[in-house]
Amino acid sequence: MLKKVPDVFVIVFCLIVLAAGLTWILPGGSFERHQETVNGKLREVVVQGSFEYAESEPQLFQVFTAPILGFLKLGEIIVFIFLVGGSFYILNETGAVAAGTKKLVARFKGREYFVIPVVMLFFSFFGAAFGMCEEAIPFALIFVPLALALGYDSLVGVSMSFVAAGVGFAGAFLNPFTLQIAQGIAELQPISGWGYRLVVWILATTLAITWVMVYAARIKKNPRKSAMYELDQKRKEDIAEKLKSQSEFSVRHGICLMILGLTVVLMIYGVVAKGWYIVELGGLFFAMGLFCGIAGKMSPNELAHAFIAGLKDMAGAALIVGFTGGILVILEQGKIMDTVLFGMSSVTAKMPSILAADAMYGLQMVLNFFIPSGSTKAALTMPLMAPLADLSGITRQTAVLAYQFGDGFTNMIVPTSGVTVGTLAMAKIPFEKWFRWHLPMQVAFFVFAIAMLIWPVVTNWEG
Repeated sequence: MLKKVPDVFVIVFCLIVLAAGLTWILPGGSFERHQETVNGKLREVVVQGSFEYAESEPQLFQVFTAPILGFLKLGEIIVFIFLVGGSFYILNETGAVAAGTKKLVARFKGREYFVIPVVMLFFSFFGAAFGMCEEAIPFALIFVPLALALGYDSLVGVSMSFVAAGVGFAGAFLNPFTLQIAQGIAELQPISGWGYRLVVWILATTLAITWVMVYAARIKKNPRKSAMYELDQKRKEDIAEKLKSQSEFSVRHGICLMILGLTVVLMIYGVVAKGWYIVELGGLFFAMGLFCGIAGKMSPNELAHAFIAGLKDMAGAALIVGFTGGILVILEQGKIMDTVLFGMSSVTAKMPSILAADAMYGLQMVLNFFIPSGSTKAALTMPLMAPLADLSGITRQTAVLAYQFGDGFTNMIVPTSGVTVGTLAMAKIPFEKWFRWHLPMQVAFFVFAIAMLIWPVVTNWEG
């Protein structure tokens, strides 16, 4: 028995090796695809019934090149992490975050509990409304220190933004990146069925907030119960020392925090109204860091040194994202990605309605390990799941809901998700500790999803 859980780099590289091993066992195969306009965007869609087996391409030496290709595949996210890390380091160097935290801690003294539901509701709503996912990564740098200053642990800090956004993403009622794409491919009216989805979102968000608040109360009472206790202690001491030595909240601090607030507003506007994604958001945060440094009266050299220091802090996060991309590269190069998809999707047509809906949910969970991108998975699976829903006696609306659940909840725990490992790296939470702590919550969400799929099956929910 291992006395120590392997480092996340060890885990991910082992998964690369496992994926390479599967290319020697599974037959290759592929679907035909064609370009189709979905919700105004051109996407590649699988042609139903077009799967054909072919020779696989066994991977061997490629396990060593896969991380490099993973960097190229997920390059935008990696650059985004670097830019965000450098920009927030500049913001921290202005003293604005520490001064703001000190003021907030004093204001909420004795009422720290109220911070959790307010922040989580905010992030969950934007996860449900416009698919906040990658956008939530930088906020780990704000809410982890805040949670520690309030007497909680870093797990609570990550949950306030990352988990909340993930829950909203899974229970979305508007999300254009998953729900609307899936509905468009399934030939459903976009945003149809929003009423029941709104109920699902409210219940899922309530479950997540309650879970985190109960845990936070236990940690507040006895910090040693935290899996992060030893690692958080040094950080808490650093934060306490910084707050103690921090000067009073100044006009410069206020200007820097106003720039941060304006950045969040522009981020929401850009994503919703302009279709911004990683490149534009990375530029936005870079501009935030630059203007915060100027407002904080930092010299050009001080700005450059702070930015480089932030990049160094993010090196581990960037590396692990590249490695996770290597898993997907191996599956694609080995030509077994479509084989896995075909084998899973052919199961549900032979089951009773309720079991078919549950099986669709389970299959999407498994596929989420291999294809963490929600929009990509929608484009790949809904052309198969929609007709399978017809054959299984359930509505296509139900199949879309099963896709949402399978795609959303497990995003918060799969090691192949660049967003997950990137967020944890920013929060300085080892993946193995996060996995152990978060797994019971995933079990709760699994039961929740199964329960929420019953009513749509029984009522032949069309929305």
